[in-house]
Amino acid sequence: MFVTQESKLKKIVVIGDRVLIKPKAPSEMTSSGLYLPPSVQEKEKIQQGYVVKVGPGYPIPLPTDDDELWKGQEEAIKYIPLQVKEGDLAIFLLKGAIELQYENEQYYMVSQNAILMIERDDELFD
Repeated sequence: MFVTQESKLKKIVVIGDRVLIKPKAPSEMTSSGLYLPPSVQEKEKIQQGYVVKVGPGYPIPLPTDDDELWKGQEEAIKYIPLQVKEGDLAIFLLKGAIELQYENEQYYMVSQNAILMIERDDELFD
């Protein structure tokens, strides 16, 4: 059995409202035709990339019925799901992102509230 980059990513579990994003290669040229050095590209406040993994969402607190011990404890945690899906192109604030290196690839771990907007191609999910 061969180990591929995709199979290694399947082992990653993203927690809570966080999203794992693979950055899109930055454009070296502006719309007016100026070439940007890498140091300028890295200082951009907004970044974009493709959503690789999505956490389960925002946890909903369990009701506390301490007076009814006979009911037992329900262990299943319920979540409010996130809006983003795997494969979306996300535009996010770099200030709210944590840069990660995994298997010599660069990723960003971003909370959903740092994502400004997404572009979704519904044909990817058919």
